[in-house]
Amino acid sequence: MSQLLPLLTVLAGLTVTLALLTLLARHVRRRGTAGAGLRGALAAHDEVWHGTAADSYDELQVQTDRRAPLPDDRWRRRAGR
Repeated sequence: MSQLLPLLTVLAGLTVTLALLTLLARHVRRRGTAGAGLRGALAAHDEVWHGTAADSYDELQVQTDRRAPLPDDRWRRRAGR
């Protein structure tokens, strides 16, 4: 029985971990909050294993956050001279 105790402990820990992950997955699906978390996890994975993919992700984030330029009237003033 003493040889079986470590195996049962590991299996119990694995069962509890899988149950908690299942509950977390259910909660995330119900609330719809998986987008940003999944995107961040994949960005971290890409940064480690695929350097160019991480650079592309960073560039897309910068382009998304960039605001449109304000209208500039310098061209109209020169054309009206």
